[in-house]
Amino acid sequence: MAETAVLFVLGEVLQFLKEEKNLLLGVQADFSDTKDELESIQVFLKDADRRAADEADTNDGIRTWVKQLREASFRIEDVIDEYLRMRHGIKPTGCVALACKIASQIKTLIRRHQIASEIQDIKMSIRGIKERSERYNFQISHTPASSSSINSSTGATDNRRWRDPRLSFLFIEETAIVGFEGPREELFGWLLEGAAERTVISIVGMGGLGKTTLAKLVFDSQKVKTQFDCCACITVSQSYTVRGLLINMMEEFCSETENPLLQVLHKMDDRSLIIQVRQYLQHKRYLIFFDDVWQEDFSDQVELAMPNNNKGSRIIITTRMMQVAEFFKKSFLVHVHTLQLLPPNKAWELFCIKVFRFEHDGNCPPELEVVSKEIVKKCKQLPLAIVAIGGLLSTKSKTMIEWQKVSQNLSLELGRNVHLTSLTKILSLSYDGLPYYLKPCILYFGIYPEDYSINHNRLTRQWIAEGFVKSDERQTPEQVADEYLSELIHRSLVQVSTVGFEGKVKTCRVHDLFREVIIRKMKELSFCHCVQEDSESITVGNTRRLSVATNPNNVLKSAKNSHFRAIHVFEKDGSMEHVIGKLCSQSRILKVLDIQ
Repeated sequence: MAETAVLFVLGEVLQFLKEEKNLLLGVQADFSDTKDELESIQVFLKDADRRAADEADTNDGIRTWVKQLREASFRIEDVIDEYLRMRHGIKPTGCVALACKIASQIKTLIRRHQIASEIQDIKMSIRGIKERSERYNFQISHTPASSSSINSSTGATDNRRWRDPRLSFLFIEETAIVGFEGPREELFGWLLEGAAERTVISIVGMGGLGKTTLAKLVFDSQKVKTQFDCCACITVSQSYTVRGLLINMMEEFCSETENPLLQVLHKMDDRSLIIQVRQYLQHKRYLIFFDDVWQEDFSDQVELAMPNNNKGSRIIITTRMMQVAEFFKKSFLVHVHTLQLLPPNKAWELFCIKVFRFEHDGNCPPELEVVSKEIVKKCKQLPLAIVAIGGLLSTKSKTMIEWQKVSQNLSLELGRNVHLTSLTKILSLSYDGLPYYLKPCILYFGIYPEDYSINHNRLTRQWIAEGFVKSDERQTPEQVADEYLSELIHRSLVQVSTVGFEGKVKTCRVHDLFREVIIRKMKELSFCHCVQEDSESITVGNTRRLSVATNPNNVLKSAKNSHFRAIHVFEKDGSMEHVIGKLCSQSRILKVLDIQ
């Protein structure tokens, strides 16, 4: 997204201006002007990125604008790196040093003038981009990224063009639910037994595991609802206001009565609203379900409205982020259930229910069993993937040829098939919800081949070499990089493959279907070009990285791009010395060369 590119290059420009005091006359001013222009654009980048990514928004001009801004950021990065490369070039010694020095100074002066001309051109380009932004009425953002605009009084979204696919998981029939028998019984125990103290039950896991489905299954159970005086189910998501949540909560509590209080809720100030909710709940055993919580400090925002009245009240939350559950522990008794992928037998059972529920007695026909199990295997035991792809197959004719097409082209189908939109949308939310500094870090997982377990130290060193890690005097870059990886793990985006003796992550990976989302983002953002086949052509343009998972010699010989910051090779064939030498001469600002 443009926000990531702009914020990254802003940091580069600020560091550059701080360290390079002897820039050619005028260049420093141009860099400062460019920095100011980028900072003024930055305030509405969240809205620009959101609208550019919204497939329902038909304004192609916004996508073009975002692309132009991203490419201008790349140009600034290129100019800075080229200047630093030239300034820190190898200095000759010995008897030819003087002659070389004179020639070098002349060459450097010429190149500095070229850089001055380039940065002047970039400055004018960014000024034009800023002027064109006015036609799109971007909203200025002072808060964390949200997926849509918010009505300040109710917290409701104004974007009605796209129905949140998570909504359907609040209304799944119990007969269509598979694999939650054990977790359901554990949640029943936490809800109905145990301490009288106000307790939070947190269901944590990656997008698509069925957190909402499990929580709603338990919440709607009559054996649960009959034990509580009042219940409310509130969808939180990334776009919410606390005020809106409290109003929705009271509306659910009073939905079956003609309560005059509902008429005045919207007119109350925040303090009065909190007092009103507390008074309503003070002498009741209440059950509140907050679905899809993203903010770490969510507990601080809602705590005051929920009294600890020692009546056995319970709060259920679903979240992709372990930090959300941990934050509740400051003020609440907390139970955490970390939801896992389905066992293989349950994955197969869910697939058969989804595809053959109304035919073949709910069983897979023998002639389709082999290809069906191939498809289920590609879903990697993720319930949402099985449901989405099962829904797609239920619309296809039950023939071997038709199903083999789906199996062979599953990656392509994810990007274009309307039946799989909910799957890609939900997985994409995890990426879209990341802070800008973690987005390039998670994209790096797409550089590695499918099913590849990545060494922790190798990965974090590459982040550092690329400049993704921002450290200070209190922490080393390695410590900050470890924190980045830990945050991605706690957000349920990165899976731990192996652990070392001291409990430290040794290798890690991402789910294959989330990797498909990453691959699409990488192409969209010119982050990396991945070569999987010998015959694949390389059309990289401004792409910053190259990943080669096939015979590298022919591929790398044809890769002529001085913009490469990183080249990764995962398949060695014979001597690489000649190719490496050529790469180093062509890619003058290469930061990472990784040959495995």
